[in-house]
Amino acid sequence: MTTTRSIIPLLNRLLSRSQPSRSVTYMHRPGDGSPRPVTLIPGDGVGPLVTDAVEQVMEAMHAPVYFEKFEVHGTMKKFPEEVLDSIRKNKVCIKGGLATPMGGGVNSLNVYLRKELDLYASLVNCFNMRGLPTRHENVDIVVIRENTEGEYAGLEHEVVPGVVESLKVITKFCSERIASYAFEYAYLNNRKKVTAVHKANIMKLADGLFLEACREVAQKYPAIQYNEIIVDNCCMQLVSKPEQFDVMVTPNLYGNLVANTAAGICGGTGVMPGGNVGAEHAVFEQGASAGNVGKDSIVAQKTANPVALLLSSAMMLRHLQFPAFADRLETAVQKVILQGKVRTKDLGGSSTTQEVVDAVIDALD
Repeated sequence: MTTTRSIIPLLNRLLSRSQPSRSVTYMHRPGDGSPRPVTLIPGDGVGPLVTDAVEQVMEAMHAPVYFEKFEVHGTMKKFPEEVLDSIRKNKVCIKGGLATPMGGGVNSLNVYLRKELDLYASLVNCFNMRGLPTRHENVDIVVIRENTEGEYAGLEHEVVPGVVESLKVITKFCSERIASYAFEYAYLNNRKKVTAVHKANIMKLADGLFLEACREVAQKYPAIQYNEIIVDNCCMQLVSKPEQFDVMVTPNLYGNLVANTAAGICGGTGVMPGGNVGAEHAVFEQGASAGNVGKDSIVAQKTANPVALLLSSAMMLRHLQFPAFADRLETAVQKVILQGKVRTKDLGGSSTTQEVVDAVIDALD
């Protein structure tokens, strides 16, 4: 016997089929389809593998970008000037990681690039992907990190033999602009909450100044909830109840720790996109552990996970105002993850980088 309760779901399905979805209304500006130059830095370790993946997918999509490729390695004593000139001209760059020597030796070229181009905001999006099982659900965190000062200022010296002094620099100017970027991001993306991460209970002047700037900016956005959390409690809360966080704004070092922790609970650094942006330029790279160039065995076996940089390249396409291409790429990556047939070792599979690339290309609409 057919009941009303059993008929209602059937009617809902029929109605949904009979009403075709309306396409997104979009009117481009004349000339928007012109190909845009992008500086490409393959980098070290797995970098050439994952940047090659981006090149292949862009070509398969016929995306309106072309690459100016440069060899840069973390062991170089300084960043090549011709590469900086290319980024300044093109305004946009996508890169693999550059190896940073531990302890003595040359300074990090990753950090140098951010400072030289004043890429003051790092953005890492950590979120659950359908088909990728994780301990927590409903996680969608955006970590916005100040990129130019703090402990990364590089102001270190040996006072006397055996005693080293490292200076942490926090300024009102840099704190205000990163807080403004975080709240502006929340406003533009319909995010409901911004959380400032700090250690002002101990570093009362430095982190206190950061919080002062965040509080002043928060007053300009009354519709967005603002709260604060001490960094050690933040790490505990991230691994226990990460779904409580939305947008997080942090000084430099804390942001590195928070972004990597958030990435770890959502599937790992191999799937989390990110980038660095300033007033004039943007550099896109793997969201978390961007300076990690991978193990030699991964490079030799060609099994690096290209998903993070592919999603970062989708961010780049949206930044260049090519939203339809970004949507196509993200949808294709999500299909591959959801199907679960092609995955690299870090996601529990045994696929090579090229096999993931081929699957993404096959999944393109």
